[in-house]
Amino acid sequence: MLIISDIIQIPDDELEFSYARSGGPGGQNVNKIASKAFVRWRLAQSKVILPVWALNSMKASFPSRFTTDGDILIQSQTHRDQERNRAECLEKLSQMILKSLHRPTRRIKTKPTFGSKTRRLVEKKRQSDRKDNRRVDGPD
Repeated sequence: MLIISDIIQIPDDELEFSYARSGGPGGQNVNKIASKAFVRWRLAQSKVILPVWALNSMKASFPSRFTTDGDILIQSQTHRDQERNRAECLEKLSQMILKSLHRPTRRIKTKPTFGSKTRRLVEKKRQSDRKDNRRVDGPD
C-alpha cells in the first residue's frame, strides 16, 4: 500500500509495474537486466477518491504523465537496480499527488505605502540625474 497521507492510500493491486532495459550507467550489465521501472495507475478504475480540483491541478501541472486513457504513467531509470527505480517511481507519484492537493494561499491585494512610493520616486529621480550627467553636453 502506497500511503500518501492519512486520507489517501493507494492499494498495491491498483499499481501496475513493468520493467525495461535502461540506458545510462551500468556498463555491460545494462544490456542484460531490465532496470528501468514504470508504474501505471489507472485512475478510472481506482477506488481512491481524489477531489476534482486536485485531479484538474494534477493534469495541469503534469500533463506529460497522463496517457490518453487518463492513466498516470511514471518512469525512472536513474539507478542501476530495479528496486531503487521502483521506489523512485512511487516517490514521484506520491510527490505528484501531494503537490496537486496543496492549494496555494490567495494573495491579498494591498496598496503601496506612502514611504514605498516616496522611495521609488526618489530612486527614479536619482537614476535620471545619473543618466543626465552622462551626456556630453551636460545636464540641461
